[in-house]
Amino acid sequence: MVESLRRLGVRHAPVLDAMAQVPRHAFIDAALASRAYEDVALPIGHGQTISKPSTVARMLELVAHCLPEARRAGSQVLEVGTGCGYQAAVLARVFGQVVSVERVRGLHEQARNNLRAMRLANLRLVFGDGNLGVPQAAPFDAIVMAAAGESIPDALLEQMRIGGRLIAPVGTTRQALHLVERVDRGEWRLTVLDAVRFVPLRTGTS
Repeated sequence: MVESLRRLGVRHAPVLDAMAQVPRHAFIDAALASRAYEDVALPIGHGQTISKPSTVARMLELVAHCLPEARRAGSQVLEVGTGCGYQAAVLARVFGQVVSVERVRGLHEQARNNLRAMRLANLRLVFGDGNLGVPQAAPFDAIVMAAAGESIPDALLEQMRIGGRLIAPVGTTRQALHLVERVDRGEWRLTVLDAVRFVPLRTGTS
């Protein structure tokens, strides 16, 4: 899988190392284990999916490559949409401290069970509405969103550290990755990137 990611253009060594270390098959149903390392999204229940490995790698590379190693080790990162916990596990091997929020109680518990054996002391799972972020853990050096809304919630923009980056799919019928950089207290810079397909961003909890 990692060699395939290299061929697709992923170059960031810490991201590639993390992708190599985290067993994707441990986060999906046993019936789908034979497809675990294909570059495809797979169902994880509750109407949700685990993202393609190339999408995970691409998003993490975009937010990680601007952080020098010393700063990355002490970084604070937010993931919106824990899902089955796979991307959270990869994030925890790239960044210093990771907070991951999930709005679906069943997925939150599923991720907790999937991650328990990995004993990732720098990863904290939160049950709640990801649109609100986790203000008590802010500011964040990076925010990674795993669901697509019509726009990026203001609460998340405000929880970015100056110099931090946010990567998110945005759109409904047509989606694209949006990379946001916070350049000053009241100033953000937007770059629109690749076309993607993600599950919709919802409000509240269930």
